[in-house]
Amino acid sequence: MPSPISIRLTEEMDVELSETSKLLQRSKSYIIKSALAQYFNEFADYQIALDRLNDKDDTMLSAAEFRSEYGS
Repeated sequence: MPSPISIRLTEEMDVELSETSKLLQRSKSYIIKSALAQYFNEFADYQIALDRLNDKDDTMLSAAEFRSEYGS
C-alpha cells in the first residue's frame, strides 16, 4: 500500500518539477518516485563498490593487469 509523504521544495525545484511534469506528461508523484528509485539503485551500487574497496581480502587489479588477463 502506498505511503503518503510530505516534502517542502524550493520554489526553483517546484517550478522545474512542474515543467518536467508537463513535458513528460506524467504526474509530479511519478517523477519523484522515479527519481528516488534511481537514487536508491545508484546508492546500492555505490555501497557495493565501497564495501569491496574496504574489503582487505578482495583482490584489486590494475587496468593493465585486467587487460592482460581478460583482454581489451
